[in-house]
Amino acid sequence: MAEGFALEIQKGIRAALVANSDVTALVSTRIYDEPPHDVTFPYVRFGTIVPRAFDTDGSIGASVNLNIEAYSRETGRVEAARIAEAIRAALHRQESSVSVTNHNLIELICETYIVDQDNEGRGYDANIVFSAIIETA
Repeated sequence: MAEGFALEIQKGIRAALVANSDVTALVSTRIYDEPPHDVTFPYVRFGTIVPRAFDTDGSIGASVNLNIEAYSRETGRVEAARIAEAIRAALHRQESSVSVTNHNLIELICETYIVDQDNEGRGYDANIVFSAIIETA
């Protein structure tokens, strides 16, 4: 069964991040859709993924906005910022490193990232914002 644009980009990005030594040096393979209850810090999870129709006369496609979130319990923003930068470097304009089954990834851009103290004041979170253009193969 072919997956839709949102699930395919998530699977492809997760595989690319797990294969990237700079990312795994910081979070190992702790890259989740939904982290376990007893999660070990630091870790990464997928946030909002929003596909929007982006068809042409010859293909069915989507413009996908997605957030990748990084969570750190270190004091200060350094660890969260390093994770955000490693994710940005691993994915920004690196379309060939992200495989999407039955689809073609045309473009993958890191729009921005934000590092801020978490709501509990116990660590820092990063929100890394990407946009992608995907079409059905």
